[in-house]
Amino acid sequence: MEQMQCSGFPAQVDTQCRVLVLGSMPGVASLQAAQYYAHPRNRFWPLMAALCGIDATQSYAVRLAALQAAGVGLWDVIGHCRRRGSLDAAIVRGSEVPNAVPALIEQLPQLRAVACNGATAHRAFERWVAPALGARGRSLPVWALPSTSPANAAWSLPRLQLAWQPVQLAWQPVAAALQD
Repeated sequence: MEQMQCSGFPAQVDTQCRVLVLGSMPGVASLQAAQYYAHPRNRFWPLMAALCGIDATQSYAVRLAALQAAGVGLWDVIGHCRRRGSLDAAIVRGSEVPNAVPALIEQLPQLRAVACNGATAHRAFERWVAPALGARGRSLPVWALPSTSPANAAWSLPRLQLAWQPVQLAWQPVAAALQD
């Protein structure tokens, strides 16, 4: 398989973002569809349906809007890289160019936490983002969560839902969380 230059997507956040979910770099199916988590076996959208109450069967634009309305934003740590195929393990070391995640974090006044979707995203966050964060960004919890990728087949959707529970708790408005 030939190496290809990959460029990710713009951040999908608004000023009310309370949880920023960071992936590593979109896979081939996502890049071809120009949509986050477009692979049909990726469990991200079903997981967000379970955690945030969005309808995972809606169009991509409707799902993104619902996710943002729930206070969840999306982006990737890596903005550009070379890779063979879709797997994070196929990213060519040294070809990665990080996104401006530290600057984005500083612009999100409601942000309560960062959730890394998979070990590669978390390692990339620790390598490029964490050292560049200001005081506010350094005070945020950063969760290394199991990947929703089909390559992480050992994790069922119910098991992912349990592991990703902190995302649900962090996006909920304070008043709703106090009522539970």
